[in-house]
Amino acid sequence: MTTSQHRIGSGFGARSTAEEVLSGIDLSGRLAVVTGGYSGLGLETTRALAKAGAQVIVPARRSSDAETALAGISGTEVGELDLADLASVEAFAGRFLETGRSIDLLIANAGIMAAPERRVGPGWESQFAINHLGHFALVNRLWPALTADGGARVVAVASSGHHSSPMRWDDVHFERGYDRWLAYGQAKTAKVLFAVHLDKLGAEHGVRAFSLHPGAILTPLQRHLRHDEMVGFGWIDEHGNAADPAFKSPEQGAATQVWAATSPRLDGLGGLYCEDCDVAEIAFEEGPWAGVRPHAIDADEAARLWELSAGLTGVTAV
Repeated sequence: MTTSQHRIGSGFGARSTAEEVLSGIDLSGRLAVVTGGYSGLGLETTRALAKAGAQVIVPARRSSDAETALAGISGTEVGELDLADLASVEAFAGRFLETGRSIDLLIANAGIMAAPERRVGPGWESQFAINHLGHFALVNRLWPALTADGGARVVAVASSGHHSSPMRWDDVHFERGYDRWLAYGQAKTAKVLFAVHLDKLGAEHGVRAFSLHPGAILTPLQRHLRHDEMVGFGWIDEHGNAADPAFKSPEQGAATQVWAATSPRLDGLGGLYCEDCDVAEIAFEEGPWAGVRPHAIDADEAARLWELSAGLTGVTAV
């Protein structure tokens, strides 16, 4: 069990914004890669990092949309990347490595939630493939750039949705019946486990990894949910307005991933799951979806997932 998995008293909280957690931090000369960094939490993450001085590369499946969204944000550039297509991942990484630049921060932010059943690649379930396998391949392909200068951080944006499902080793791709919410839960568990094992392998190279729950926020992530469904959940009212006071703004939702990527309080640490701009506690008992469930930070499960992912993608550099 991850003994460092407990709050450290960061001084920030659920209502802190990305800009606030970066106060006093100068990212000049640092290079960040933020997948999905042109929409929702990703856009707020990109905006905050760029304002703090970082050069931010935004890989995007719809590059023209990304360029439009990022217009006016200096220090950003867009690269073509489809996380559902391993050839696209390889091509993006190849183009980047040819520039000879190193990466200081990589935030695996892009993802889909509760999507209808869809198969990508050789028949992979899309949420597991896009949320986890695409990012797994991307980090491994970019490994030379992450280790070039030492001290890089990789941040996997997961979710409290991991509470709903551990890894389904007997049916990872839901070939025996699809449940969109369980598929989402497994995909987010995979992102937490990915950070656990990446940190174990990367620490000796100066690469540390974290995962996190950003909080509940209304963003384009909900695009696969029906209006009446979100009303029933109490997330919005009949007019589409936010109805749950616990929901964060996008600026607040981006804060935890920015904090995990940059906070000096995390120096020397890694493999931890964060929430509300702090390290989270372990949720040993089922109940309110706060903290991290043991199944998501189990070292043996993390190693097993790494082996599976390497086999499926044919990529492992660590």
